[in-house]
Amino acid sequence: MRRLGLIAAITTLLAPAAIAAPGPWDQPAAALAAQIADILGPGQAQLSVRNLSSIPNESIPAIRRILEQDLKQRGVTVSGAENANMVRVTLSANARNRLWVAEIAEGNETQVAMVSLAADEPQPAPAAGELLLRSEPVVSEPEPVLAALEGANNLVVLEPDTIVIYAHAAQGWQEQTRMSLEGRAPMARDPRGILEPPADGAGFEAWLPGAHCAGSWPQTGVSAKWIVACNPSDDPWPAAPAPIIQSPAQPPTQAGSASAAANAPAILKAFYNAARDYFTGVISPGVGVDLPAFYAAILLPRAAGSGALLLDTIDGKVELAENEKLEAVAGARDWGSDLALLRSGCGAGTQVIVTGSGEAASDSLRAYELPALEAAPVSPPLAMNGTVTALWSAPDFKSVYAAARTPENQYEVVRVSALCN
Repeated sequence: MRRLGLIAAITTLLAPAAIAAPGPWDQPAAALAAQIADILGPGQAQLSVRNLSSIPNESIPAIRRILEQDLKQRGVTVSGAENANMVRVTLSANARNRLWVAEIAEGNETQVAMVSLAADEPQPAPAAGELLLRSEPVVSEPEPVLAALEGANNLVVLEPDTIVIYAHAAQGWQEQTRMSLEGRAPMARDPRGILEPPADGAGFEAWLPGAHCAGSWPQTGVSAKWIVACNPSDDPWPAAPAPIIQSPAQPPTQAGSASAAANAPAILKAFYNAARDYFTGVISPGVGVDLPAFYAAILLPRAAGSGALLLDTIDGKVELAENEKLEAVAGARDWGSDLALLRSGCGAGTQVIVTGSGEAASDSLRAYELPALEAAPVSPPLAMNGTVTALWSAPDFKSVYAAARTPENQYEVVRVSALCN
């Protein structure tokens, strides 16, 4: 994400315990308190607990009480705001593990304590009317991942200077081809790129600052080779595709038919400012109102067939362009700068998946619905194993993908789907 703000990042043990039965929290609290006490020594410190997990918020006071008790037993007393020592704990979870991590600040020095536990307990069910986001690891890369496109037999990964193609194997994705993007213009500090399938679905198209690449799937056979061509380009990028919304009264359309072409998703293209790492606000086709510069945009389907363009602007506002009006969206103050559309079939059918605001060692994703000009959360936060650097929808919108920079400076791509309640 591109909105910076240093905060303590921390991940969590996830269990469906109630406040009346705090047993599941005892072991990780004791282990974390021991590490904190070893760093601080006897004395006083402020304590804050931040919940980025699916643990019910009503359970957080019980977790805090256990931490306070364990710290006191080890000589650390929780004090008020007048104390300079600070312990910040954030609770979170991801698909691989559960962690409690604490950032301990003493004056100008900051140290980190962490407790890791196996993710062997079931995740709690979402509350009534909510959905639960779930993540699955796809691939891990040592270099930044700008985008990825997953097919049945191939996975294309776009890096700042390279296109990497994986082939499906029994052990998962295995690297097949790596192509350097020579002669491309230098990227901005936070590089951006887009991967999309072409109209015939046989290959991929990639957009990077100052370049457009096209690749075609190889024919079957051990000697088959990929064909990839890149050319300089200042053309607009496909910034906001929208899913097909079909009336229940209409029969299902078949791929390749005239009716399918008529119902093909609308795609808004936007001009990208590579020097500043955002879209300028100039789009094609227009929406009847001047748009501000923005980081991300998605086209929300509406029942009447028209779309509403949701923008995450560079000045920190989330705005909706609809019916030739541009209006601010309420309830989006804690959104990050990455958005994606998910067609889950839960609730209203489609949701907006957003990153959390600020830069953290453990980011989160959350689902929202926007029936009008107010964003309503419809899922608990899904913790990520690192800071989300890119977020995009799958071509069929039934899942979204996120690239995250892990604490070990690896880049993981995960597939995120929804479980309806």
